[in-house]
Amino acid sequence: MNETILLVEDDSSVRQSATMVLERSGFEVTAVGDGKQALDLLARQRVDLVLLDVMLPVMDGFEVCREIRRTSRLPIVMLTARTDTTDVVVGLELGADDYVTKPFEGRELAARVRAVLRRAAAEPDTPIIKIRDLEIDATAHRASRCGQAVELTATEFRLLVVLARNAGNVLTREVLLERVWGYDYLGDSRLVDMAVKRLRDKLCDDPKDPCHIATIRGVGYRFEPE
Repeated sequence: MNETILLVEDDSSVRQSATMVLERSGFEVTAVGDGKQALDLLARQRVDLVLLDVMLPVMDGFEVCREIRRTSRLPIVMLTARTDTTDVVVGLELGADDYVTKPFEGRELAARVRAVLRRAAAEPDTPIIKIRDLEIDATAHRASRCGQAVELTATEFRLLVVLARNAGNVLTREVLLERVWGYDYLGDSRLVDMAVKRLRDKLCDDPKDPCHIATIRGVGYRFEPE
């Protein structure tokens, strides 16, 4: 059975073109025009991923994302027409897995959706990782610091797991884009920098302290084993 995408977009022309692109790429698409319709549909129908516009009537995309994340880790890709990174940051903070900027190319949209679905389906290896004051359970999708739970989004958790499994080694932004987000040439290195900042904020008592994750200027990031 093909994977089902819930497309939430109020612009009929964008909704039609995105539906066409995704169906040609082998997905089944259910499309609605506002956030309330999206939540009503999710309450009664199973989907594999939500493609969610930011600017929506009734409930905006941020509200919809927040509501979904209250009870589910369902993959979410945000659609935004704005070039300002504010929408991107807010969406990722609320738990979105990725974003696509409008206007988009069909190949890019389909590739982003596939990448997010691949990551969601991937089976973790090395289920328990213990480093310094951190314990990471990749199977249960839990992380704790000094015995206290650390609340992470799905993307932040994947980033932590990749960095921790490679503790002591420098990982470039390109490598992190491929391993965490699942793509390379389609990626935006700002995704990595923003995600690392959010992860540090949650792992460190002092936001100015790089804590477990060191920045290697001009190269990338390294998880410090000691």
